[in-house]
Amino acid sequence: MNLHSMVSGVIGAVNPHVPVTIKHSTGYTTSPDGSQVPAYDAVTTTGQIQALSGKDIERLNSLNVQGVLQKAYLDGNAEGLVRATGQGGDLLTIGDKTYLVASVLERWPDWCCVALTLQEGA
Repeated sequence: MNLHSMVSGVIGAVNPHVPVTIKHSTGYTTSPDGSQVPAYDAVTTTGQIQALSGKDIERLNSLNVQGVLQKAYLDGNAEGLVRATGQGGDLLTIGDKTYLVASVLERWPDWCCVALTLQEGA
């Protein structure tokens, strides 16, 4: 049962859904000069942007995540960086800003909540 879909309409009356492009990391390619160039598959969805709660801030502080932080509830899933497997590091484009998924705060089959870090020049 997707409880998020049941309540998102009511929440959307206060905090509207916005278009979000998720660039899922697919690894990288190697350029002729040997440098690594990230590769992505883009998916368009919607999400709600919110401020971090106190518990979210505590969790991110323990991970030493710094910068301009927000959280987003997304229709669909996004991945934070998983160093052991080399996966994740998804980027979200919201309006004219690009964010890195710093951490997945909640994961469900149809939606997720992620902590985002604003990226300069991405």
